[in-house]
Parts: sequence; structure tokens; C-alpha cells
Amino acid sequence: MANPSEFKPLLKGLTMLALFGGLIFLARSLGLEGHLTDRQWLLGQVQGHGAAGVLFFLGVTALSTALGVPRQLTALLGGYAFGWFWGTLLATLGTALGCATDFTVARYLGRDFVLARFARRAAKLDAFLRTGPFRTSLAIRLLPVGHNLLTSVAAGVTSIPALPFILGSAVGYMPQNLVFAIFGGGVGAESGPGRMLSIGVSVALLAASAWLGVSVYRAYKRQGLDLEEAEGE
Repeated sequence: MANPSEFKPLLKGLTMLALFGGLIFLARSLGLEGHLTDRQWLLGQVQGHGAAGVLFFLGVTALSTALGVPRQLTALLGGYAFGWFWGTLLATLGTALGCATDFTVARYLGRDFVLARFARRAAKLDAFLRTGPFRTSLAIRLLPVGHNLLTSVAAGVTSIPALPFILGSAVGYMPQNLVFAIFGGGVGAESGPGRMLSIGVSVALLAASAWLGVSVYRAYKRQGLDLEEAEGE
């Protein structure tokens, strides 16, 4: 007779899938698929609503990025709705909440399932992330590659501490979020030299952010570490 404890990891894994399925259903019920590209809809939800509008944007950003929507899109909308400064901060905070959601779900519901079936790969990823949780997560987020959802879930099934991973991710999000928030602010501005300057600055910062990510990647390569291989595992 099978031991009931053998089914526990499977039940947790199925619960994790059901939870993500529920989040997808919630996002579709709110119509986020179409609304995330509708700037006027966003302005109608946040402008003139004070703290409620800010909380709405944070919630939408956390939910959408937790489900894999590119964080650059929410930063663009944040810059359009709140300006480049607050747009960057709010988009980064919302994305960090989405990261924390994915990490927590994977840590408490998916870890046993993954370890029971992919122990060798999980051990390799675990050893990589634990070499410096904050620094490693920062480097991964700075790279212009990778998937926010998959990276957060992969980290959740390791033994990396939650706080340094989430904080490192939040700091790593900021350069690209700043770029797209500035671009979003420029799109929302009146046409003229100011708008062109905002767009030009955002393009220059995007190039600088890409250079920073590549520099960090090369530094890791010199240490014998491969970020792309770790993310693939």
C-alpha cells in the first residue's frame, strides 16, 4: 500500500498549478489582457483617485508580472500615468511584489515536487544562487535576458533566503524600469523638444543598462559561473 506521504509533493504541485490558474482567471476577469495596452484606461483608473489609484496600479503590476507580463510594459505605463520618478518606484515595487508572489508559491507548494523529480538540477541551481543571494539575483535581473516568472519560481524551489533574493531583484529591476518610465513619461508629454529629450534620454539609458548587464555577466564568466546555464537549469 502506498505511503500517503509520497503523494504530498504531487498534491502541493497540483495546488501550485491551481493557484496560478486562479490568478490567470482573475486577470482575465479584470480584462487585463486588453487593458494593459490601453493608456487611457489606465489614466481613468489612477488619475484623481489618490491612494486608491496608486494601490490599483501596484495591484495590477504585481498580478500581471507574477503571471509573466514583461515588467518593461508596466514601467512604461507607470511613467505615462505618474511621471518618470514615481512611475519607476511604483513599477519596481509592484514588480517586486509579483516576484515575491511567485517565489513564495514555489517555495511552499512547488519545492517538494521539484526536488522529488529534478534533484540534480535543483542542487546545481541551489549551489549557484547561494554563492551570494543578493549579488546573484541582482546580476540575473540586470541582464537583458531571462524570464521574470520562471526565474522567481526557480529560485523559490531552492534554499536561497527569500529576503536577499527579492531585494536583489528589486534593485536589479530599477535600471530598465527607469528607462521605460522615462520613455512612458515622454509619450505622455506634449510634443516638442521636451518629449524628444525624454525619449532620447531613455534610449541612452537603455543602452547603458544593457552594457551594465553584459559587464556583470562577463564578471561572472570570469569566476567560472554561467548565468544563462543556471537560469536554464
